[in-house]
Amino acid sequence: MSQPLEGIRVLELGNFIAGPFCGMLLGDMGADVIKIERPTKGDQTRAMPPLVNGESASFAALNRNKRSLVLDLKQREAQDIVLSLVRKSDVFIENNRPGALEAVGLGPEQVRAANPKVVYISASGFGQTGPYRRRAGVNLIIEAFSGALSVTGSPGETPMRPGIQTADIFGALFATYAALTGLIGALRDKTGQTADVSLVECSIAAAAWEAAGYLATGVVPERLGHQHRLNAPYQLFETHDGHYLAIGTPNDELFRRFMTVLGLESYIKDVRFATYVLRKQNELDLLGVVSPAIRGRSADSLEALLVEAGVPCSRVNNYQEVFDDPHIRERNVTVNIQHPRGGATRAVRNPVLFDRDGPSVRRPPPLLGEHSEEILRDLGYSNVQIDNLSKAGTIMLADSASRQ
Repeated sequence: MSQPLEGIRVLELGNFIAGPFCGMLLGDMGADVIKIERPTKGDQTRAMPPLVNGESASFAALNRNKRSLVLDLKQREAQDIVLSLVRKSDVFIENNRPGALEAVGLGPEQVRAANPKVVYISASGFGQTGPYRRRAGVNLIIEAFSGALSVTGSPGETPMRPGIQTADIFGALFATYAALTGLIGALRDKTGQTADVSLVECSIAAAAWEAAGYLATGVVPERLGHQHRLNAPYQLFETHDGHYLAIGTPNDELFRRFMTVLGLESYIKDVRFATYVLRKQNELDLLGVVSPAIRGRSADSLEALLVEAGVPCSRVNNYQEVFDDPHIRERNVTVNIQHPRGGATRAVRNPVLFDRDGPSVRRPPPLLGEHSEEILRDLGYSNVQIDNLSKAGTIMLADSASRQ
């Protein structure tokens, strides 16, 4: 099977989520991704729980389809190895603090001097320029700074952080977008590009309606709890058995069907609820009508009736319910991966499905330094040279990594 990115080599100097998730997405599509890690501990996610036979499931979720090369980038010989790899690579991904790689001779100008066709992707909290370029920016801080937390949660209460890592994942997706766009550009005009991906700006861009509303009107968006910014009803409702249903009616026909299922047909032509705009303006009155009707039903029975009527809805599932769902099972959303230490594990597959030659899992997440020797041999290093580099601490081989 030939995959879309087969023949493309990616160097990833990534840590935690944004860089590694970008590298994994490219690896899933066939790219040869070499993950360059620091000695002894490697990517900090390797130490994060839960651990299975000493291997981190968190690391595994972000690092399949990669080879691990451990280098001490403070040493000149290690920097030379990276530049040798750059000459045979297409994409360079990093999510270090701005300026950190320039300090060891691996900034964008230095890397692209070695290979002008390389697409150099830098993902950072606040971007490569500006007064905050060196400011630390982990996921929660990005969500706070970008405004995302200000519109998450209930009015008058402490802002609620999302349950998933939104800022890091948004950044990874935009970094992947930049890498693929840069590759197309390199194919067309034979020269690479440097991309500056700010996680703050990715989160701002993802707040499409909130940012647009403020820029158009000057009105600051507020927290709305489970309510929608533009539509009503469009939120979570509690049922009599203690579950929650997400229900949305973004047009008049869906509203009509929704009210019919609830036995509230008499309200369909109520002047307060006659149009999309009026329903939002009179949302409290509308909720006073529909919430008691929903609270008198069980979640499963009401969901079934709404689905049959074509009304968008879903029970709020926990992750056990997600992975046990027959739809998720039929679409094989999880895949089995055999890890050399972790054993047989289940993982979430790449969510993109092509009709042919799509993403696949070719490699389990690598052990720290597992491929150091293999990669150096490909560069032409002899056994003696590899041994000397290992003794000097310039590189770390898999055997020495496993003894840490």
